[in-house]
Amino acid sequence: MELRHLRYFIALAGSLNFTRAAERVHVTQSTLSHQIRQLEDEIGQRLFDRVGKRVVITAAGETFLAYAARALREVDQGLSELKQNAAAMTGELRVGTTHTFNQRFIPDCVARFLQRHVTVKVIIEELAADQIAARLEAGQLDLGVAYRPESASGLQFEPLFNEELVLVVSASHPLAARKRIRMIELHREPLVLLPASFSTRRLLDECFAAAGAEPNVVAEANTIAAMLGMVARLPVGAIAAPSALAPDPALRLIPMESPTPMRTPGLLLNREQPQTPPGRAFAALLRKRAMRARQGAARGA
Repeated sequence: MELRHLRYFIALAGSLNFTRAAERVHVTQSTLSHQIRQLEDEIGQRLFDRVGKRVVITAAGETFLAYAARALREVDQGLSELKQNAAAMTGELRVGTTHTFNQRFIPDCVARFLQRHVTVKVIIEELAADQIAARLEAGQLDLGVAYRPESASGLQFEPLFNEELVLVVSASHPLAARKRIRMIELHREPLVLLPASFSTRRLLDECFAAAGAEPNVVAEANTIAAMLGMVARLPVGAIAAPSALAPDPALRLIPMESPTPMRTPGLLLNREQPQTPPGRAFAALLRKRAMRARQGAARGA
């Protein structure tokens, strides 16, 4: 059963005349008659009796009419509210995100959002994960995009997608031709990594320990750009998420295994803070983009 069946049924019940009902819903009389028969077949009961040229609603039709009218009214009110919200959406949207997602994922989502909601001002703050959590709890952000908070909090975390971290080296690096690399093979390998205060670094330290490897951390940097700058100038590697890296023919991305470092970015919300219309719309866009990323990864697997 589809909405058009309900609309056609209500139009015919209101006029009890196929010609006038068809004009009201802008279809041909034959189309209206066919759709009514489809509805009756699905319900398993006659909704109208045809007595000569007269149309009479049956007892079953009278019973169904009240429910159909209420259902259609609710749907129409919902659609109307959505259209009004989209047309009149204004105000500010405050988003906190980590550096990784502010390279490509967030800018892409913000661009798409602003194309649809030109009267909303979007404020993006690039923050550490603990700062995002603190500002959400203080009501200073509408939502955040980061990894799951390590400390217990009243925030809601909604996973968006999984991503594997990769080894990043220059095209001239001795490992540049590798298709994959095991974590143990990075034992004593010169690397530039994020500082220990980053949750991603703590994850990597756990993976190295599990593999029995101790990399030679020659430098630490708190931004991907600084890490890549050293990779371009020195025979060192870095470890990062592909989503944080712009396409660069001078770089080689090498998947790691045994174990594979994997992070799960997600949407962070304050359970105690009602979402604004811009916040709801942007969260829906993030979920849609994340779903496409998962589908793309599945096709490439």
